[in-house]
Amino acid sequence: MASLNVSSILVVLFLTCGAVMATKENDQIIKENNCESKMGLPCVLEAFTSIFNTGSISNKCCGELVVLGKVCHSALVKRTLENPLFKDLNPATIIAKSIQTWNNCLALIDSPSPST
Repeated sequence: MASLNVSSILVVLFLTCGAVMATKENDQIIKENNCESKMGLPCVLEAFTSIFNTGSISNKCCGELVVLGKVCHSALVKRTLENPLFKDLNPATIIAKSIQTWNNCLALIDSPSPST
């Protein structure tokens, strides 16, 4: 339960404080593409946890991530990395996990459903 609360706090910080610390480029991408309103909070939490912590992302949330789009996904991850709260994280590791999460979700969504 404590880890859910910490993750919830991180997501709230990600959505609020991150905007103040973002570069103009990422902010502009996020604003122009309306990135912050394309995913529901439960899926934002799942995606965030799978990239910045340890966790998996459900098929439903993979679908929302793919609808969000790669441009938004990348801009949001980069903006989060710019937040001083995440200064101790290795950016290369986070970017790699971000790409892996994106590719896994894309493959899952693009794969044909098994025939019934």
